[in-house]
Amino acid sequence: MPALTAAREVERLGLPAGSPLVPAEHAGRRIMAKFFRAIGDPTRLLLLEFLLGQERTVSECIEHVGLSQSRVSSHLACLADCGFVTARRDGRFTRYQVTDPRVVQLISVARALTADNAAALAACFRLDS
Repeated sequence: MPALTAAREVERLGLPAGSPLVPAEHAGRRIMAKFFRAIGDPTRLLLLEFLLGQERTVSECIEHVGLSQSRVSSHLACLADCGFVTARRDGRFTRYQVTDPRVVQLISVARALTADNAAALAACFRLDS
């Protein structure tokens, strides 16, 4: 049944049948995989959610995730470098925020897929580090 639902979604999006969603060339696939690695860290996911509603300082992010300043700054830099958040200097502070509304959709879809596949994901030993 999921294949039928996915086929309907492709049709709903107006994509031609058999149209590739993943880039055909290797370099394009590497970039797309990098996109998923950027959000594939639990701390970065938590930060993304925290930054959805409003601008936050590094100090606020540190308090929210409970990690050191250097670790939080590194995660924020990754998210900014990859285009998931924007950074704005405000005097001594840098304020971060998610500005692309598609990030909300992305996290929402990921949450739903995770919930639907929780048992399989928990049992998947191939992705354990």
